[in-house]
Formats: sequence, C-alpha cells, structure tokens
Amino acid sequence: MSSLVVLGHDGSPPAGEARELLERASLVVGGARHLAALPVPEGVRTVVMGELRPALDAIDAELDRDDDRGRVVVVASGDPGFFGIVRALRRRGRRPRVIPALSSVARAFARAGMPWDDALVVSAHGRELRRAVNACRAHPKVAVLTAPGSGPAELARELFPQTPRTFVVCEDLGGPHERVVSVRPAEATTRPWRDPNVVLVLDPRRVAAGGEPGWIAGPRPGPSEWALPDAAFGPGRPAFGPEVRAFALAKLGPRIGDMVWDVGAGRGEVAIECARFGAAVVAVEKDEAACERIRANVRAHRVKVAVSRGTAPGVLDHLPEPDAVFVGGGGPEVARVCASRALRSVVIVLHRADRVQAAIEAIKRASLTAHAVRLQAGLVGRSPTGVFVVWGERKVDVPPVTRAVRREPPPSVTIAPLPEPGGPR
Repeated sequence: MSSLVVLGHDGSPPAGEARELLERASLVVGGARHLAALPVPEGVRTVVMGELRPALDAIDAELDRDDDRGRVVVVASGDPGFFGIVRALRRRGRRPRVIPALSSVARAFARAGMPWDDALVVSAHGRELRRAVNACRAHPKVAVLTAPGSGPAELARELFPQTPRTFVVCEDLGGPHERVVSVRPAEATTRPWRDPNVVLVLDPRRVAAGGEPGWIAGPRPGPSEWALPDAAFGPGRPAFGPEVRAFALAKLGPRIGDMVWDVGAGRGEVAIECARFGAAVVAVEKDEAACERIRANVRAHRVKVAVSRGTAPGVLDHLPEPDAVFVGGGGPEVARVCASRALRSVVIVLHRADRVQAAIEAIKRASLTAHAVRLQAGLVGRSPTGVFVVWGERKVDVPPVTRAVRREPPPSVTIAPLPEPGGPR
C-alpha cells in the first residue's frame, strides 16, 4: 500500500481495493458526509476535512511519523484530480496514488442526457463567484462547481434577468438525496438547495442546436484572426481602423471570466472582438439606432454581447463590475468613472491632443498607472490617420522579466510619444 492514497467517492459502496485501503489505514481524512458513508474500521483515526490547511497539517504529521507506519487515505468527491485535493497535496511535496471515481460534472451531464465535451467547467468553490458568472454570461454551456454562499441561488441572482438561461441543478449526486431539477434563474433564487451541487447553466437557444463535433474539450479555440477589417462590421464609418483596435485589444486583454465594457461602442467592433476571445461584454450606446446596428453585427458574428442603451456615465451605474473598459466616446467625467470602476485596465481612444491630459489625470485619480501614445496607421501609399490612445493599468504582481526584447513596430504603423503640454501638436 502506498503511504498516501486519495480515494474518489461517488456514492457507490467501496469494495475490493478501496475497502482494503480503508482497513489498513492509520488515518482517514474526508468530509463529514464521506466519513459517515464509508466503512471506516474502529480504531482508525479520522479527521473531518473542513478548512483545508488543518487537514493537510494532519496528513503531514501522520506521514512523517518516526515509526514510518503512517498510512493515510484521503476521501474526496468524484475525481480528486479535477478541481480537487490532489493539487493541494502536490503543492505540499506529496505524490499521492489516486483512485478516481466518476466526476460530478460527468455525472451531472449524464443525468441531463447531454454531451459535455464542448462545455466550459468553472469552480466557485473557494473562488470568486464573479468569474463564474461572467463565464455563464458569455458561454452557452457551463458547469459550475458550487459552494455554500456561491450556489444556485447566488448564481441566479447575478444572471437574472439580463441573461436568459436554464439551470439544471444536480444535488447530492450519487448520494441518498440525489435530485436533478431544471429551473429558470428566477425560480432558483427562491428555493433552498442541498449542498453539494453542480449547476449546469445553459443557453437553450444555442444548446438546442447541438453544435458540431469538435477536436478539443471545453470551449472552442479562440479566433483565428483578430483586429478584423472594417468591412467585417457592415456599413458605416469607423472611428478608427483595425490597427488601433489591435493595440486597444492588447491592452484590454479580454479572456474567459472577464467582464468588458465598450462605452461609446459605435458599431460594436471592440465589443465583438472581446466576445470572440471568450469575455462577457456589455456594449453601451446612447440611441436605439446605434444599438440596433450593434445587435445586427453581434448576430452576424455569432457571439454574445449585451447591449445597453443610455448615456454615460449614468447608464454605467447598473452594469456588472468590469475587469476592463474601452472608452470610445465621452468626456473627462466618463473617463473618470470608467477608470474608477475598472478592476484591471481602461483604454481610451481620442482624436484630439488637447483632451489627452484630462484623460491621463482621470486615470491617475482612479489609482491606475497611466500611459499614452499617438498612433498613426494606414495602408501603404495612403496618408496615415492618427489617434491618441490613453490607457491605465492597476498594478499586479508579475514575474520579473529576465531579458528585454526590442520589437520594432511594423513599417506602416508609427508609435510616437505625446507632445509636451503646450508644445506643438
């Protein structure tokens, strides 16, 4: 017997090797419901896994006994290598033997009678619920591993009524109180739910189509190209070209789990590009005609973008907290509000040099680090057009860069420093 075994439990009575491991253990660690359901022999010490650190300390103490007779079995739900205890043990330097059971996500989709190779699986257990919510806003098929305080009701409150979804709530999978029910988010907010559970959050319109078989598990790969040509967004004059959009996207960094605002969205170019990277997106415009143009482009690109009609900054009060904000229109007050709300970054595109300093000051007042460049870009043989891009970043811990690599900009793009205040423009 290995000195450390992680045993997956899916509700089935242990037999054969699993029973023998429990009988020979000197310590069994698991949740209260696991310990109650398993035939742990009398005399074998048990530790209920509530908070993770004390349980890990008990495991270390047992394995490091002087008599070298410590034999530990850790019992965990389903597949312990899938958002489970295996990672925490390996971080402690342990190399456990793992005997998995059927994962709760696989069982949940089986109960729903659905394929899940194209599903996005996220965990709200000990993690930010906000990111799981954003994933559900952006993707048609998401499995959410929940926790007390981050369960079906809390998930539904964040999604309803802006995001039409169907919930399949799977309670106590494999246990004596297993229940699988399909509800609307409004109903999910009013019912009590038994822990633990898995929630399948489905967009019925997109899931019903079935989709094509893929070659990769999880959400489909990101876009094959980005900074799409202007013609990809239908008729109308763009505020700036794809070269500027590429720079803005690089600073926004849209990704799965993010919420991005596109304020003064125009035809929705930036919003759509961010959605193609898997982010949840809200596009803001002030008149209905502009909003309808955005919706038409969203449908054409087959992405999910919420369109909010209203005038910034007032309309922003009711939007979900953004990781990144793109500002394509509005004055200093819009810039200030967007910068103050952005959790990670804000990008502002301006056409006039005399507005740059005000944008920089708005970003600094929001405690972001401000940067600015002048971009000039155009097809070879044509006169380039120029804009100013101001962006702000909240400082985060990043690994040190060991070697600087200088990359020259493409010949058709000029990145120039901003003029000094009062200098030539």
